Parts: sequence; C-alpha cells; structure tokens
Amino acid sequence: MYWTDEGYLLSKNNFDENSIIIEAFTLNHGKYTGIVYGGSSRKQKRNFQIGNKILLNWRSKSENRSGYFNIELIKPIAPFFFDDKKRSTCLLSAASILKILLPERQINEKIYNSFEKMLSELSSENWITLYIYWELSLIKDLGFETNFFNKVNSKDEIKKALIFNKNLLMDNFIVPNKLKFPLSRNILENYYN
Repeated sequence: MYWTDEGYLLSKNNFDENSIIIEAFTLNHGKYTGIVYGGSSRKQKRNFQIGNKILLNWRSKSENRSGYFNIELIKPIAPFFFDDKKRSTCLLSAASILKILLPERQINEKIYNSFEKMLSELSSENWITLYIYWELSLIKDLGFETNFFNKVNSKDEIKKALIFNKNLLMDNFIVPNKLKFPLSRNILENYYN
C-alpha cells in the first residue's frame, strides 16, 4: 500500500533513538499516523514543527496496518511565529484540537481547507478573530451549529468568544468522549484575561 499527499503536522513523539511517530492531517486521506525513520536526526528535525505543511509518502503492507512516512517540507509555518507566544500557542491549539477531534483516516476536505486558510491568515492583524471563527466553523462542520454574528474586537469580547467556543467543544466533544482538553487552548484563552 502506498500513497502521496500533502498535509499539516499535528503532533510528533519520539519512537526510538532516531525515529518519531507523527500525526498529520492530509487533504485526501484525512488524519494519519505513522513512523518516520530518521525523523529525529539533525537534518530532519527542523521539518517537524507542529503546523508545518509537508509532503507525505506513506507505505504499509496493508491498508489497515501501521505504516511509515517519508517526509518533505512544503512550507514552514511554525518558525514564523517562534517569537510570538500568542500566535505560536494558537497554532498549537488548533493542531491539538484537530488531533483529538478528527477521526483517523476520514477525509474532510472542508475542514482541511478552513484550517489551511486560518493558518495562512495567522500573520494578519485580526488573527485571533479569525481563529475564533475557525473554531466555530470546525464545530459546525463536526455537526453542531450555532449562530454567533457579533464582531469580536475588544479583549473582553475575545475572552467571551473563546469561552463560548470552549464550552461548545467541552459539551459536545471533549466530555462525552472522555478526551483531555488541549493545554495550549487553555493557555491561548488565558492570554485574554
């Protein structure tokens, strides 16, 4: 079994001395997990920053078995925000939410495109408002719609909107499925206290 696709890195964990296990959200294959041999080497390490856009070549003996990836960097995203704690936390928060909420190997082009659009606008001045609306669209795409039309401008409005989204996520996904709410999302919310 073999395929090639583009995607975004959602998580990485050490596997052994030189390898890592990654989760990526791909355009045509959904969220996938696999091993990257040599992924922790000096040469490869810089490619594996959460949120980076990557080209994935996946191989496995069968479709239902674990496989491994060969990775090429398409576009670095995370390094542009290393000096900005709020935007870095936002990027980690979005990746963590997708990691815990998206089912494995289920294609969702609409969520992929909205995530990509949100990442492309992360350097804009109104990035936090765009993030809040991205969370709302994700909640809607996962089956829970709400009407929320106020413009989010002040620090207090941002905080209220983030709490509103958090409550929707908790009530509809996190608590019923006994998931752990991402720490990075809580940190993002705390920036607006």
